[in-house]
Amino acid sequence: MIVNSLGIMAPILIAGLGGLLSERAGVLNISLEGLMLTGAFTAIVVTASTGSILLGATAAVIAGAALALVFSIISIDLGSNIFITGLGINLLAQGAIPFISNQMFGTKGVLRFAEMPILPRLELAFEFRVPLVHDFLFGHHIGVYLSILLTALTWFLLYRTGFGLRLRSVGSNPEALRLRGLTPEHYKRIAIVLSGVGAGLGGALLALRLGVYLPNITSGRGWIALVTIYLGYRRPGGVLIAAFVFAFAETVSMAAQGVVALPNTVLLSLPYVLTVIAMVVYSAVRHSGARRHYSR
Repeated sequence: MIVNSLGIMAPILIAGLGGLLSERAGVLNISLEGLMLTGAFTAIVVTASTGSILLGATAAVIAGAALALVFSIISIDLGSNIFITGLGINLLAQGAIPFISNQMFGTKGVLRFAEMPILPRLELAFEFRVPLVHDFLFGHHIGVYLSILLTALTWFLLYRTGFGLRLRSVGSNPEALRLRGLTPEHYKRIAIVLSGVGAGLGGALLALRLGVYLPNITSGRGWIALVTIYLGYRRPGGVLIAAFVFAFAETVSMAAQGVVALPNTVLLSLPYVLTVIAMVVYSAVRHSGARRHYSR
């Protein structure tokens, strides 16, 4: 279950880390779902066309960043409401991808290509293996290791660099940056584009792990990525833990099918129900802590 959970976790975690950068800059990017869909579709099309997973993932990152840049221009430069703009990006992706797919391939549904490469797995070069250690550390697809690496890099960027300090200042005290002659909107735009990079890459991993594009392949994972930001207390390590908890719940729900006497639809909804419960608990704990703070 751990191996499967880590594989499910990786796309959510990477998208969540991108959304975390945007959120710390004071912009809640609710378009992560649409950005992940765009990344997934682009990755499959480019990988199938070139035979290169690296090119497919790179194209997905570029597509996610480009769409996020559009989001930033509309919301920051043109002054549009951020939430409406984010919903618009989600709807644009959901409507444009089937249209483009139909124009290019004559289908609005599943895109499956012959000899489609999928994400490779890391295997040991020697024969001796300790089963539990091997299952936990090795045998995952490369996206898992990339997600862990990006968690560490995000932490370093936010807390050990001047750019990270300024990025966090944009979300907490933008006027302090203005007094230093810096432009908060510039950092917000960079953060939004970085969130597009993360969401695009997360969508690419989701599709390349399966080697196929399916309609609504994200199944709400962009929204789950947003939830992990707050369940993780807006910190990279917390986002990792929250993403893993959701992934583990999804693994359990899939394993329980055919074993537990409950409809499959109920079991498949388990991770989302747990997410809602977790958000309610998080809100209650946060408000309780705030009341204690102001009562002192």
